[in-house]
Parts: sequence; C-alpha cells; structure tokens
Amino acid sequence: MAHDPHGFLKHARSDTPKRPAAERVRDWQPIYLSPSRESVNQQAARCMDCGVAFCHSGCPLGNLIPEWNEFVARDDYVSASERLHATNNFPEFTGWICPAPCEAACVLALNTDPVAIKQVELAIVERAFADGTLTPQLATEPTGRTVAVVGSGPAGLAAAQQLTRAGHTVTVFERDDRIGGLLRYGIPDYKMPKDIIDRRLDQMRAEGTLFRTSVTIGPEQVDTLRAQFDAIVLAVGALAPRELSTPGRDLHGVHQAMTYLPQGNRVQAGDIAEPQINAAGKHVIIIGGGDTAADCLGTANRQGALSVTVLDHNPRPEPRTGPVNPVWPSAPSSRGVSPAHDEGVHEAWAREVVEFVGDPHGAVRAVAVQEVEIVRVDGAREFRPVAGSRTELPADLVLLAAGFVGTDVPGLLDALGVDRDPAKGTAVVDEHWRTSAAGVYACGDASRGASLVVWAIAEGRACAAAIDDVLTGATDLPQPVRPHAVSL
Repeated sequence: MAHDPHGFLKHARSDTPKRPAAERVRDWQPIYLSPSRESVNQQAARCMDCGVAFCHSGCPLGNLIPEWNEFVARDDYVSASERLHATNNFPEFTGWICPAPCEAACVLALNTDPVAIKQVELAIVERAFADGTLTPQLATEPTGRTVAVVGSGPAGLAAAQQLTRAGHTVTVFERDDRIGGLLRYGIPDYKMPKDIIDRRLDQMRAEGTLFRTSVTIGPEQVDTLRAQFDAIVLAVGALAPRELSTPGRDLHGVHQAMTYLPQGNRVQAGDIAEPQINAAGKHVIIIGGGDTAADCLGTANRQGALSVTVLDHNPRPEPRTGPVNPVWPSAPSSRGVSPAHDEGVHEAWAREVVEFVGDPHGAVRAVAVQEVEIVRVDGAREFRPVAGSRTELPADLVLLAAGFVGTDVPGLLDALGVDRDPAKGTAVVDEHWRTSAAGVYACGDASRGASLVVWAIAEGRACAAAIDDVLTGATDLPQPVRPHAVSL
C-alpha cells in the first residue's frame, strides 16, 4: 500500500478513544480504549514527512517518527516496530504515560491538530507483542564484565537492557518487592496497566538480565557492590518529596502523595485488601497541580471521595482558543487538563495553604487558604498574598503533591563518594554520565531531577553506551542524549 502524501489534508486527527468518565471512575481498568487499525493507519498517513521534522527535537529519544508513520500508513507493522525499537526500549511505557512533547512539536500543530503520534506508537508495539515479533535480543558474545543497576524504573531498565545486549552481566537491584519503580508503585493502574511491565521483563530475563527484588542497597552494601561489579549505575530516582512547614503539618490525615498512591497499586495487585490511607467518604484536598496531583485526583475519586479539591498556587491557564499550539514547538501547559479532571474535581487556582486546621483529636478538619498574585521582582516571580482573602475548606484527607527535591537515598550517594547538586539534591555527572566516584554512573531522575519517562529511557540508553565504551574500549550502542547536569 502506497503512502498518500496528501493524508494530512484528507484525514482529521482522531484521538485515542476513552471510556466515559462516569463509567471508568467506578473501576481501575484502563481509561483508554484501543483505536481501530484503520484509524491508526489514517493517523499515520497524516504525517507530512517534513524536510525538518521538529517532532525529532520534541522527543528526547530522537524517535524516528516519520519513518514508522510511513510504515504504518503502508500497513507494514513489522518494519514500523523495528524503527520504533531502534530508539526506544519501551515504547509501550511512553505510549501510555508520556505527555507527548513530540506532538506539540509536530509541524501540523502550526495551524491545525498534530499527528496522533502516541496512538500510532502504542499500536505498533501492541501489534508486535500480539504477533510475537518482539523476540529476545541475545548478545553475540559475553564480555565477562559485570554491572550493577540500582533502581528498576525506566532509566534503570533501559540501561540494563542495553548493557545486557552488549554482552555484560547485569544485575538490577530493587528495594520494592516487584520490578518497575514508579511505573509499578506510583502510577495508578487505570493510567498504565501493570501487565505491560511484566511482559517486557520476561523479554529482559530471556536476554539474560538478572533481577533482585526486596534488596535495599545502602551504605553497608557499598564495599560488596564495588567488589562484585565493574560498574555501578545509580538509577534511584528523585523521590524525596517537597515538604511543607505549614502550621498543622503533623496532624493526622495529612500525607505525602507518594505514601498514598502506591497503596492503591498494592490493592490492585492483591497484596492488601484496603489501603491504609483511604479517600472513601472524605473531603479530600490535594496540594499541587502536576501529574502527581492528577494521579491523586483520579485515585481519590475511584475510592469514593465525597469531594476532591485541587489547590494550585499558579493562576488558571489561559484556555486554548483553537487547535494551534501557541508555543510551538514547545509543549503547552497541561495543568488541569488530564483525564482525571474530567471525572470530578473542584479547582482552586492562585491559592496557597496558610494552615492545616485540626479537630480536638489531632486530625485535620480543614485547610485554611488565601489567594495569591504573581509579581515580578528583579525579573523573578514571587507569590504574594491578597489581603483579606483567607478562607477555610473542609478536609478529612490532605495529599501533598508539591513536587520532589532530589534522591531519597542520600546516604548511599555519600557512602559511594558521589557529589550531589546542592540545588537539585541529585547526583552530579559529567558528559560521560560519570559521577565523582570511580566506576559509578547515574542517569534518569537520579541525576536530572524529577522528569518524564521519555527522558528516563533516553538517559538510561545513553548512560549504557558510555559504560560499554569504558568497559570494552568501544561501543556500538546509540547515545541519544547528553547529560543535562553540571559537569564535574
């Protein structure tokens, strides 16, 4: 089948269909449905095969988007999968949860709706798994070198798979009881089903990657780790939460989001019957406006909250008046527009918490807030309170989703002798992903700070190439990105 070069003129964008909000909020099944093969092929045909494909610059992985769009438009999914996996180890992860900066950078977004790139990406990998074409890629020759990867999120898994395929013996250490990091415990099941992690792990095990779960690597294990492995990759994430010093923070019912969210995952996995922190029958306040706050929102509604209010100190984003991306090729703000917001939410923009108000038993009963306005001081933004604007909102459960400030295992980094960025609390790496400690590398959120899954995979791949080059004297592994961190 020939690719129609006028596809973008003939076919409108068709977003991945979603289950109705009133239906999906009653269960934990995936929000999105599978589009028809015809619809996916038409979306791929909308790609203009631009002379300068800005989607490449929008994607940290440098995905070969026009190439696999061309193959899908021709109904050649085998070739499409080969080109897709040439740059991305786990397109099913990005297909489910990446915010798609590639779509924002699509040239079509200059005057119309962009190509539904994520929809095509996910269709390719799902078809490949269904057809059995994603077989393990075994190394041609073992190198005899060993690598430890600490952390099993997308950065650690990408680094591990690349290094295993290069012939090294790789062991992934994970402190939780299952592999996956935040993909497993943090992202709700309705947002990304966990069986897609398990089937990819099956491939990695068949390739030779070793996994050890329920193993906490701390200062006491550093000497053993150094003795047993030729290189160490720190892919420990950046899970230290931003804390609030607001009066009443120690009241019962005020919790960090990442204490709350994994309990929902464990209920769905069958590990526990009910979460210890449960929004059922409660007035819930969520502080923060990013992806973590949206995940808390969707989870609280599924648990049966009486009401959910999201507090954001930023002003309400200006609504888009048309399909054109006003900040092309950058991605526009996605605050307040996740599928979870369609399921029921009270939004309080330009508000900051003044106090957590308790009842006589030491439990939170309300959150005192005030309006804020943004002013510029020497070019920097400052949030200033509006006089007389204090109000109280009823609250039985408060979830803090105000972001992250670095790694939550600083003791491990210190024991290894790894310098940390004083501003970000993350490992400092040079242009070859090396830390200040000999033989120790870092990638993903552990060096970049809390970011997107697509950045984690890209940095894991690049870090693996750097390590392979050191261990063997040369590397054939692609290195798609350079470190974002400060050089040593």
